[in-house]
Amino acid sequence: MRVLAAMSGGVDSAVAAARAVDAGHDVVGVHLALSRMPGTLRTGSRGCCTIEDSMDAQRAAAALGIPYYVWDFSARFKEDVVDDFVAEYQAGRTPNPCMRCNERIKFAALLEKALALGFDAVATGHYASIVTAPDGSRELHRSAAWAKDQSYVLGVLTAEQLRHAMFPLGATPSKDEVRAEAAARGLTVAQKPDSYDICFIPDGDTRGWLADRVGSATGDVVERDGTVVGSHDGAHGYTVGQRRGLALGRPAADGKPRFVLEIRPKDNTVVVGPKEALDVASLSGTRYTWAGAAPADPSTPFRCDVQIRAHADPEPATARIEDGALVIVPDEPLSGVAPGQTAVVYVGTRVLGQCTIDTTVSAAPVPA
Repeated sequence: MRVLAAMSGGVDSAVAAARAVDAGHDVVGVHLALSRMPGTLRTGSRGCCTIEDSMDAQRAAAALGIPYYVWDFSARFKEDVVDDFVAEYQAGRTPNPCMRCNERIKFAALLEKALALGFDAVATGHYASIVTAPDGSRELHRSAAWAKDQSYVLGVLTAEQLRHAMFPLGATPSKDEVRAEAAARGLTVAQKPDSYDICFIPDGDTRGWLADRVGSATGDVVERDGTVVGSHDGAHGYTVGQRRGLALGRPAADGKPRFVLEIRPKDNTVVVGPKEALDVASLSGTRYTWAGAAPADPSTPFRCDVQIRAHADPEPATARIEDGALVIVPDEPLSGVAPGQTAVVYVGTRVLGQCTIDTTVSAAPVPA
């Protein structure tokens, strides 16, 4: 096949491209330039898609003997990922920009361009597996390496996108093995640190970054019954589950610490309460997709596991489609679930689908 290898400049994507070459495919490497901001040099192991990463990807492509290009997706990235990130926070939600990047950039904009240029598939260095079902459809599954499994951030992929996706590292048992393979191939990125944090906020100061873009506005911090217990200088600086940095003016009646339970952007209010009030009995989202074939009758409740963070454990649950939304009811309450997060639904190792969480129902309602 003609394969477009997305090369981030890291060790995973370099080895994925190498394995695609070894498999006999006609491989072309491409690095996505996602920012036009000056000074986008890597700091330690933070960030990704920097100038240094582009050079690392170029060196890896040269070592593999494949053509290499840099494609400027910065305008699309700003609109679909960065602007979306700001808008979600302004709406009181907690977005996941990596999910949006996979959904709208790497497996939408990139794949769209790849298919237009005659490529058959896009290969990435994600740790996940694709399995062909008996009916010929493709399914997304967890990788062999549970600790490095990245199927959660790929839960946004659709059946059509899975048809053209390739994950050469899916059966690899450990990241150490990938690094050893890179070293044996003479790739200079063999010991390069993993990137982390949000790539367009390389210093990790999300609160300061948001304040620069949306400004600050003083508002109330209130208990669930409406009692004012403090103030804040910008609701966008808080997330559900947060405990530190509340600077409340009066202690709780029971003497226990308070946590952020809700962000209300319309009246610029942050709601706080006891830890047990973070427990969620159910969640739902109207923005849902199926990763491959959907359940035969999704309106009939079906058993599954739900995962709400990339590194969280899957939790047993029951799910169904009701009133145009994917509704998920965990067997045991989930803690600290925020609107804007992504809930990925699994059946065994298979990623069945996902939704962006719109609403949650507390397992500890406000006392009458």
